[in-house]
Amino acid sequence: MTVSSIIRDCLDTLLHPSARRDALARAHHRAFIAPRLLGSLTALAAFPVYLALHGAPTGLEVVGFAWLTAPILLSYFLSRTGRYEAANMLSSLALAGLVLLVAINTGGIASFAAIWLVVIPLEAALSASRRVVAFASALAIGSALLLVGLTHFDTLPPSQAAGVSTSVLMAGGVLSALLYGCGLAYCAEVLGRTSVALLNAEEQRYRLLACNMSDVISCHSRDGAVQFISPAVEAMIGTPARQLLGHGLFDRVHVIDRPAFLTALSDAGRGGEARSVEFRLRRELPYEERLGTGEFIWVELRCRPMAAGAAGSASSDVVAVMRDITARKQQEQALEQARAEAERADATRSRFLATVSHELRTPLNAIIGFSEMIVRDEELVLDAARRREYAQLIHDSGQHLLSVVNGILDMSKMEAGNFEIEPEPFAPRPALVNCCDLLALKAREAGIDLVARAPDDLPDVDGDPRAFKQILINLVSNAIKFTERGGSVTVSAAVEGPYLALRVTDTGVGIAADDLKRIGDPFFQAGKTYQRRHEGTGLGLSIVKTLVALHGGTISLASKLDEGTTVTVLLPLTAKGARASSKIATIGPASSAPTEIRNQPFQVKKSA
Repeated sequence: MTVSSIIRDCLDTLLHPSARRDALARAHHRAFIAPRLLGSLTALAAFPVYLALHGAPTGLEVVGFAWLTAPILLSYFLSRTGRYEAANMLSSLALAGLVLLVAINTGGIASFAAIWLVVIPLEAALSASRRVVAFASALAIGSALLLVGLTHFDTLPPSQAAGVSTSVLMAGGVLSALLYGCGLAYCAEVLGRTSVALLNAEEQRYRLLACNMSDVISCHSRDGAVQFISPAVEAMIGTPARQLLGHGLFDRVHVIDRPAFLTALSDAGRGGEARSVEFRLRRELPYEERLGTGEFIWVELRCRPMAAGAAGSASSDVVAVMRDITARKQQEQALEQARAEAERADATRSRFLATVSHELRTPLNAIIGFSEMIVRDEELVLDAARRREYAQLIHDSGQHLLSVVNGILDMSKMEAGNFEIEPEPFAPRPALVNCCDLLALKAREAGIDLVARAPDDLPDVDGDPRAFKQILINLVSNAIKFTERGGSVTVSAAVEGPYLALRVTDTGVGIAADDLKRIGDPFFQAGKTYQRRHEGTGLGLSIVKTLVALHGGTISLASKLDEGTTVTVLLPLTAKGARASSKIATIGPASSAPTEIRNQPFQVKKSA
């Protein structure tokens, strides 16, 4: 343990408890107590030596030596009360009184003690208090003017230093003032070094917090201009903090969110209450800095007015904390999507029950009713033709019931991912003609022209022939179902790049723009005005959509109410795009108007 540490520990025991909690206040109290105790103890120790060399002291000398013990009392006052400014003012007053006492009795303003008046404001400067410095300066100036006045008007008492050389006294006064000034300079250097060390430590502590916090701390004016922003912002948005000063941060706020951003800062600065706002902020990615683009992240900003009296801040400044809440927003969006999916699933279940109950009840009623009539043949006296008619109606109702059940089972397998296709090379043209032949009778009975157009040199396609036919049958059946008598349905095929393009165009009732987005959803049937005019479960396009997706193809629709609909299916010519899973694809509107393929037309035309 060094001597300095021992002295420091001894001084710390004399400090008032209020000064022990603050390192800078502790240093100021030490700088006040230490030199005064040292000076007073030195004066008391020198008094016996002075008596031995000069004999009995005069009254003035006794008063002077007694006055030198005043710093001990001042140190005790500070130690007991902790009133630092008051202790410094009393110290300046005691020193000025001592200087006046000596100077008045040793020549006035020309006295060797007058030089000590300069020391009074210098000593007060160590207090770092403007009020103390002003009081000490005024005290020193007043004392000097008093000495000048007393000297000028010759009202001074006889000098008690007549027997001592003036040069010796002056040298002693200057030397003692110089030594005391050196002590003050040393104390000032110690206090300055302590202040700088504390400032650096505080700055490092805040820098450590600012750099390692994930939240960003910033200071704004009410117009949104950034005056300070912590370095953590670089990790958040990939932009150096210096580029965000001024309106650099505002320029990165999403245009739609800028009014809310400025309103929150303005309200916080004007209203004096904390505000919170969520907005999107452009984040610069490393590879996007070259492209000049970026992505937006969600940020939550909490702001409040700057504390009164904060250094370098105006009364309207706002301090804010920003936090990245992109993950929370994504969770909220995921929850919203899950809720929407649940609502859609509930709506699908309701449509399923409403649709399937109708589609199942109608053929079952026909089967039960006509079978009962055949059983009661003797009561009703049915002839052979009537029985055959009833049997045919029962057969047709059973076939319709079987098709409904098969559609529901196929859709269930597709949604469960258990429906698989078996790709193999096959010729699409014969399959297209065969499907049109199967539906020609249905088209003729409905009074609709069914036209098939396909070139003779269509290449083979790698796909599932059964699924290909099912796609065509469902699309053509739908087109016939929703086309009025006298209309037409055209089926065309052509090669477009690496795809086989199938188009089914009708002149039917068309589909509204709002319903077009939902076409292909299971059990959805478009159009309230004609929804129940046509039989079906709403599974046809859903099955087509899934089969197309299994082949790695795409499907799109273009439609206008009362003008007709065109369905375009693009199937890869090779099997590399086919998938073994049955993930449901999304039908989107066609990007262009329907195109009719007329190269080497093959036509099957059935007229009513």
